[in-house]
Amino acid sequence: MEQLGAILAVDDTKANLDILLNILNDFDVIPTTSGQKAIEIARGEKIALILLDIVMPGMDGYEVCKILKLDPLTKDIPIIFITANTDDESIGAAYDVGGSDYISKPIKRKEVLARVKTQLNLRKNILDLEFLASHDMMTGIYNRRKFFELAIPLFESGDGKLFAAMIDIDNFKSINDRYGHDTGDSAIKLVTKTIFEQLPAHAILGRMGGEEFAVVCGKCQKDEIVSLFEQIKNEVAKLEIVSKEEIIKFTISIGISAQEESVKNLDELLKNADEALYGAKESGRNRVILRQ
Repeated sequence: MEQLGAILAVDDTKANLDILLNILNDFDVIPTTSGQKAIEIARGEKIALILLDIVMPGMDGYEVCKILKLDPLTKDIPIIFITANTDDESIGAAYDVGGSDYISKPIKRKEVLARVKTQLNLRKNILDLEFLASHDMMTGIYNRRKFFELAIPLFESGDGKLFAAMIDIDNFKSINDRYGHDTGDSAIKLVTKTIFEQLPAHAILGRMGGEEFAVVCGKCQKDEIVSLFEQIKNEVAKLEIVSKEEIIKFTISIGISAQEESVKNLDELLKNADEALYGAKESGRNRVILRQ
C-alpha cells in the first residue's frame, strides 16, 4: 500500500502503540501519542489510514476526527476508531463524527489486520475511480473535465496574471493516415510526456481531445512564458518515433493568451489562445505566438 501513504496510529498509551506496530509490521506506520500531533502529521504527510484512540487526555478521538473531517486536506482519510467502549452510544458517536470503522479493545491481531486491509482496499478503489474520472487514459494527464474544474478557480482567484496556451501537433492526421493510429498514439504520448516534464509544477495541463492540449500557468512574466513554450516547442522537434523502418519527426504549434482585464472568464482566455494557435498554424506551423 506504499502508493496510498502511511498508516497513522494515535494512542496516548505507548504500550498500545507498540502492539499496533507489532501487528502492522508489514506496513509503514507513524505512531503518535497526541491528538494535536496527529492532526499536524495528517496535514503534512501522505496518510492512507488513521487508527485513532477515542479516550485521550486533552483532545479526545472524537474531537480529532471532527477537525480532520472539516479540513479539505484530510477529510477523505478513513479513520478507524480504537475503543474499549463498545456500547451503542459510543460506537454511534464514532460514526457520527466521520469514523469509517472501529476496533474493540483489547486489540486482536486478526481483527486489526482484517479491518485495516478492508479500509485500505476501499481507499485504493476510491482513488482508482477518481483517477479514471479525472485523467485521460492514454496520456495520464488531466482530461477536459478535470482541467476546467482546476483551471476555473485559478482564473477566478485573482492572484496575479494567468496565461493560457493551446497546443496542437502539426499535420497529425498525416501521421495517422500514413503510419496508423498506434503510431499516432505513440506520438501523442511522447509529446505529452515532453510537455509535462518542461512545465513548472504549478501549471495545469489537460488533453482537450485528439492531438490538442491546453495549459494554464501563472507566476510568470510574458517573456518568461514565451521562452518556456519556445523551449517546449524545440524539445518536441527533437523527438523521433520509428515506424515501418522509418524515422518520424513531428512538431507542435502553440498559441498563448494573457489574462487581461477585458478577459471575463476562462473560456474567453482559452478562445484567445486558440486564435493565437490558429495564427501559428497559418504562419507556417512549429511556432509559438502570443496574442497581443
